[in-house]
Amino acid sequence: MHLLQKTLEAIKPIDRAVMAAAQREIDYCLKPPGSLGKLEDIARQIAGITGKVHNSIGKKAIVVMMADNGVYSEGVAMYPQDITRIGADFVTSGRMGVNFLANYAKADIIAVDIGIQVDVDLPKVLNRKIRYGTANFLKEPAMTREEAIRAVEVGIEVTNAAIDQGYDLIGTGEIGIGNTTASSAVLYAFTGAPIDRVVGRGAGLTDEAFARKKAVVQEAVRLHRPDPDDALDVLSKVGSLDIAGMAGTYLACAARRVPVLTDGLISNVAALVAMRLKPETVEYMIPSHISFEPGAKLLKEITGLEPMIDMDMRLGEGTGCALVFSIVEAALRMIEEMGTFAVIGKTRDEIGDHIMAYRGKFPR
Repeated sequence: MHLLQKTLEAIKPIDRAVMAAAQREIDYCLKPPGSLGKLEDIARQIAGITGKVHNSIGKKAIVVMMADNGVYSEGVAMYPQDITRIGADFVTSGRMGVNFLANYAKADIIAVDIGIQVDVDLPKVLNRKIRYGTANFLKEPAMTREEAIRAVEVGIEVTNAAIDQGYDLIGTGEIGIGNTTASSAVLYAFTGAPIDRVVGRGAGLTDEAFARKKAVVQEAVRLHRPDPDDALDVLSKVGSLDIAGMAGTYLACAARRVPVLTDGLISNVAALVAMRLKPETVEYMIPSHISFEPGAKLLKEITGLEPMIDMDMRLGEGTGCALVFSIVEAALRMIEEMGTFAVIGKTRDEIGDHIMAYRGKFPR
């Protein structure tokens, strides 16, 4: 708990003064004001995160948390639970979906066993196992509160180590059969929203299994009554170890002032957990894509994170992060490489005054 508390205390709002200075540089670029849309937003946000107007990315990584879920025994997943262990092998040998996208983005994968149901003896997998999968939360709490805290702290520790190694842009990902049920339960516990807005088919459930999944989520939340104002209570009762670990990644990035990308449904549920632990954490997050899962749209409304791309994806693993890394890097090149209004003899102040007047008449 000490590491979690220390991390929460270190998280401060991003620097608005530096953001304003970055906006001044963006506006001085030779283009109509606001014409590069979200690229401008990203450049300004990262300036506020790092405290620097001029930024570049040195090393990128996707932290992939891997864990099993006891609720799998309720028939809520299409694939056998062994897939999680196999996924650990594949993601470290370059054969998972995220790998070809990460390779394209020149990003590394940091694979973490935070709760796979069996021992995993693979040299490229970090063994940070809290327990051998969660309990079946339809019968008992998924884990203890202490285990939830430890799982969050694993995410903090792994991410801090990555930042210490020079990674300055982080993405979040997960592998775990049954984790869409856990993420749906967490989202339902936080919101109490209509179940059809929360629960999707995940990895392609039959109609019967889909109905079962919705019933399991509702019954588990009714049984355990997690406190929506206590993120750790929600995590421990109906959550998963990979969600907890990703929440820790978000918190660590915010505490260390490093931008972090959210991925799909499960990653964004973890983002919501981090925000409930420390609201300012959201300022350090850059959303990548909108998942095909219905809960993703609800999360967008709750968190205010507006995804950049809509590709009908629902794989997880950090695939959306890998796609959007290049967009983030492109945004940062704007200030560094674009020509400016100096070419026509205009100063920053002259352009700034003109744009202020323009925005007063035509607010974005």
